[in-house]
Formats: sequence, structure tokens, C-alpha cells
Amino acid sequence: MKPQRSADVTRVTVDRPAMRLDLVFDDGTDGSIGLMALRLHCPCATCRALRQQGRAVWPTTATGEQRLGLRDAALVGAWGLGVTWDDGHSTGIYPFESLHEWVRSGQPPAMPDSGLGG
Repeated sequence: MKPQRSADVTRVTVDRPAMRLDLVFDDGTDGSIGLMALRLHCPCATCRALRQQGRAVWPTTATGEQRLGLRDAALVGAWGLGVTWDDGHSTGIYPFESLHEWVRSGQPPAMPDSGLGG
């Protein structure tokens, strides 16, 4: 039995004004993930630990406001997307296989741990 091939990403676009990540895959799957949702589901070890503790995954201002901004996004080989957020956090790598499942199902999947910390 031949193992099933995962879909390859063919286009990745960060739409900053709309605050979303747009993805197109070679199996016809396409869609968007909001940057807020992407940050809330960062797959790095630090963010996973913070979520397990019920804490926010990015810093807040003195007034408690949570500001979200994406500084940069870059391909990590042919398998994932690395994101640098405006707070400097950049250890979470989002595997395209997980992003494909997220777009396909409309729900964030459990992603493999992709970082060592902060």
C-alpha cells in the first residue's frame, strides 16, 4: 500500500491589512487563517507551555492591551512557515501539513512542537 502524499503549498500570502494568512495547496485546498488565530496557536514549546498554564502567548502592555503584528514570514525549507511577530517571538514553525489541515477543516489542528523557547 502506497503512503498518501500530503498536499504541497503553492502560494503563501500574508495580507497585513486584513490580518490574515492566505494559503493555496496543490490539491485545490485554499483558504485563510487569521493572524490572531495563528499567533494563539503558535506551535513552539514556550507558547504551548503558556497555553497549558492558561496564560497569554504574547506580551501585554501596561494597560493589558494585547497588540498583534507580524514583522516577517519566511519559508522553512519546503515544509513550513516561520513567522517573526512584532514582539520578537520567532521560534514557532508552522508545518504546511498542519496549515493544510487547518484550512481544510476550519479548525486549528494539534501541531508538532517546533521550538525550544522564547
